[in-house]
Amino acid sequence: MKPSHLHRAAAAPHPLRRAAIVLATALLAAAALAAMPRAARADTPAAPAAAGACPALLDVTFPKLQDESPQNLCQYRGKVLLVVNTASYCGYTYQYEGLERVYAKYRDRGLVVLAFPSNDFAQETGSKEQIADLCFNTYGVKFPIFSKSVVSGKEANPLFASLAKATGQQPKWNFHKYLVGRDGKPVAAFPSAVEPTDARMTREIEKLLAG
Repeated sequence: MKPSHLHRAAAAPHPLRRAAIVLATALLAAAALAAMPRAARADTPAAPAAAGACPALLDVTFPKLQDESPQNLCQYRGKVLLVVNTASYCGYTYQYEGLERVYAKYRDRGLVVLAFPSNDFAQETGSKEQIADLCFNTYGVKFPIFSKSVVSGKEANPLFASLAKATGQQPKWNFHKYLVGRDGKPVAAFPSAVEPTDARMTREIEKLLAG
């Protein structure tokens, strides 16, 4: 006997029942997704690392030479830094010229020279106006220069104290030089006698800029 038309109709789910089943399935799936830990969701992007975080070494502030306005070194994060203690009446004072040449050559690639005048070795006795005149007018310096401070011993400013600790070398004379990578970590130190344009220094600078 062939099944009746009524039997065939009864065998197929009612349209409202089908809609209820689809809705219930969707609700269950949504509830399961909501309960799933965020880390387990394939479509959830990972939280980005803190962009532009300032390295601890650079999270210090120094007065600018010209007007003593406070300058936080975090502004130089992501740069390769050549940090040097300077003096106006030293046999190495002429190295201002070499520092400016290196700065001019590499600044567009991310190098910044930071100069810190210091009287630690009794050869920076001038006023800030005298220091500025020597640097900017005599040597044509364009890189940042900060106010006079202590760079060695127990009273060294925070930057130089950290650099000395990290490298195991503190300035023994004027124009001691430190190189700091883009990540804010010191990578090398050079004594006063090593010229800014010395191949040993420029090779290291180029390596850091390329990294």
